[in-house]
Amino acid sequence: MTNTAESASGAPESDVPVPSGASLTVLRGFYEGLEVPVDRNWVVIGRGRSADVVIAEATISRAHAAIGWDGREFFVQDLGSTNGTAVNGTREPRTSLSNGDELQLGKLRLRIALPDAN
Repeated sequence: MTNTAESASGAPESDVPVPSGASLTVLRGFYEGLEVPVDRNWVVIGRGRSADVVIAEATISRAHAAIGWDGREFFVQDLGSTNGTAVNGTREPRTSLSNGDELQLGKLRLRIALPDAN
């Protein structure tokens, strides 16, 4: 059994290492083709300087969404953004991710690549 809890920020605290090979790729816009590794259990995406992945896109919030690993699966969690977060066109506050899922944060479109173990 995995010991998983959440910190005050909503980030999962897990003693299980994040599987290697997960990444996000920007599908269109100024950052098209940019690939960012998901190598921690909580990666914040936003336009603010405190985000782990800073993207200067006016339609995303300073801390828009986070990609997380809870020891069992990868997920995306909206962080109270103004324009919302959708996975494959469905807007939910938190959604499990599968390899190849498309995320939309404001006008920003991303694709998640996950290792085979997921």
